[in-house]
Amino acid sequence: MKNSVQLIGYVGQEPEIKILEEGKKLANISMATNEVYFRENGDKVEKTEWHRVVAWGKIAEIIEKYVVKGKKIAVGGKLTHRSYEDKEGNTCYVSEILATEITFLGN
Repeated sequence: MKNSVQLIGYVGQEPEIKILEEGKKLANISMATNEVYFRENGDKVEKTEWHRVVAWGKIAEIIEKYVVKGKKIAVGGKLTHRSYEDKEGNTCYVSEILATEITFLGN
């Protein structure tokens, strides 16, 4: 069994780049994927899903240089889950794609 994710979609906002203490870069982007299907009665349904994508090191540097809001990209990586405490002490759960490859498509 393998944890593998591949997404093709559009970048939803400008990438958020962080430089950590060791000088290692972290990139966070939101990515939209669209699905279109037809109901039995012929009605067209368009559904957009939003995904959190995280990248480290070289991939983060590539994102910083070349990725902008609205750009069509393909991302490969794995699905990860984590939790953290917010300012009020509540536990929050996050699912995100840890990107290990990126391909630029179109525009």
